[in-house]
Amino acid sequence: MHDRQAPTKAQMQMMADAAFAALPAQFREQMGDVVLQVEEFATPEQLASVDLDDAWHLSGLYEGAPLPDQSIWESGRMPPRIWLFRRPLIAEWRETGVRMDHLVRHVVVHEAGHHFGFSDDDMHWLEDEAD
Repeated sequence: MHDRQAPTKAQMQMMADAAFAALPAQFREQMGDVVLQVEEFATPEQLASVDLDDAWHLSGLYEGAPLPDQSIWESGRMPPRIWLFRRPLIAEWRETGVRMDHLVRHVVVHEAGHHFGFSDDDMHWLEDEAD
């Protein structure tokens, strides 16, 4: 499994963009100006925001105000962002054997859930109900 070629940052960005484009239209329309971005690892500040200290344990992150908390009266704020962290995703891919596009889609969907105000517990419950 370790001999498979890991996707480049650009390839992973294309997978993320494809996962985003595959979201149901009613969700995609409400995602507005959310930006998808792939980086190698989370920054120390991003890790601290989710109470982690090991960059290998974070494969994705939503940064921004969840949709229910957004106000039309606010301006000048950076657009919400979904981060995918390439190296932790590659490690998970190699460890689990799950297809990389499936891992990327899972992270995009999970982080998009945060945009709609879902907690991690809400999303785990929804995922369990879908199985």
